Amino acid sequence: MVGVFDPKSETTNSGKIGRLKLSIGVVALAVGGMGLLSWQATSSPSPTSETPDVQLASLSASEIAAPALTAEPQVILTSFQELEPQPLTFERTDALQPRDTLTDLMDRLGVDRGEANAALYSLYDNDYIDPRRVRAGLEVTAHLEAAPTAEDPEATRLIGLTLRHESEASLVVSRSHDGGFAAHELHTRLAPVTRRVAGTVETSLYEAALDAGAHDTQVYDFAQIYAYDVDFQREMRVGDQFEIIFEEYVDERGNYVRSGDIVFAALNGYATNREFYQFTASDDGITDYYDSNGESARKFLMKTPINGARLSSNFGYRRHPISGYSRLHKGTDFAAPTGTPIMAAGNGTIERASMFSTYGNYIRIGHPNGYQTAYAHLSGYAPGIRSGVRVQQGDIIGYVGSTGASTGPHLHYEVIQNGEHINAMSLDLPTGRQLEGPVLEEFQLVREDIDRLRGVNETPTVFASSTEAVETGGEGSL
Repeated sequence: MVGVFDPKSETTNSGKIGRLKLSIGVVALAVGGMGLLSWQATSSPSPTSETPDVQLASLSASEIAAPALTAEPQVILTSFQELEPQPLTFERTDALQPRDTLTDLMDRLGVDRGEANAALYSLYDNDYIDPRRVRAGLEVTAHLEAAPTAEDPEATRLIGLTLRHESEASLVVSRSHDGGFAAHELHTRLAPVTRRVAGTVETSLYEAALDAGAHDTQVYDFAQIYAYDVDFQREMRVGDQFEIIFEEYVDERGNYVRSGDIVFAALNGYATNREFYQFTASDDGITDYYDSNGESARKFLMKTPINGARLSSNFGYRRHPISGYSRLHKGTDFAAPTGTPIMAAGNGTIERASMFSTYGNYIRIGHPNGYQTAYAHLSGYAPGIRSGVRVQQGDIIGYVGSTGASTGPHLHYEVIQNGEHINAMSLDLPTGRQLEGPVLEEFQLVREDIDRLRGVNETPTVFASSTEAVETGGEGSL
């Protein structure tokens, strides 16, 4: 058969070839990233041009498109119906109440009893907590997730526990991979900061100091420093001024964790006008408070061996509240709630710690230079207090009560010198140490450093006002 040239057919074939070459070039750009599109026209090339060396010309269309065809198309979710919902998580926090057990607390938090026991035993087994010695106030946070069932739509699953058992550490219980629980302790990294508070007493030192930015610890320590000079129940007055510079410790976020020591204290008021600096003597290593001349704030005996009490009866002749007879009241009475701690007024040795006639539970301490102090009507004795034990000034020796011949809870406090009872409130006792020589020079350098701190991180003075103190004669209190 002789072939016949058909121009229409040739044109169609050329168009198909051209379209194929164009398609191959486009695919090459998309797949191979090449910027050269080669399309061979049916007409003859220009004599001056060279035929380009195009590698794609030797590849078939199927070979060029192969890489794109081997990849699985990515599935795009257009509906969330097939995704499992995440369980709802939440926290519950509660504190241990008096006579509570940790199991009781777990029940209140809604923790399954079996999971609670497993989590708690991870603490017991690692000796982080002794269940027999946990105290009321321990705060526990349970981390839970919802785990509803057909039988109990409100059911939960325990994820972990957090217990703040110390100001600088927390106990963490977390669920392990095997479904059990593991416990560990987290310690907070603390940084010390210096604070200054100052104010004027309008109701009480306690309220004014807290309003100015101090904490309970600073008020207590401030009262201890001035316990030898001031009866805070009778000798504080409206208008008395105070200043305290103290350290406190904060965590990484700057949150308050615990209080540190007072480094400077000043009280300018009715009873005294003295300033005291904290100093540790290099010769004996004892830290104490000294005035600007290096004289210790401590005295031989404390004026009041109890904090937060009201003087209810003075030394001297009075009508006895029980017998009705007028006779010498040989001590000073301080009314306070049952259980209020009582301190040793000075260094000495316990001579007696037992029931004694109408005094009820009674302690007598022997001090140097023929002095003795006695404490009566106690509700109980501090641990380790018994005859023959040596105590230091400020040690807790017992607790306020109403044993013996007593009409209510109070401390009956006596001071005896060479067998004679004397008025503790009017004693003019010698002070403690007077710094001298090189140690005094060391103190003066420390005093200068503390004076430079006065005004650093100053908290604005806050005044606590009340009309009640004015109406009662202008007396303040601790």
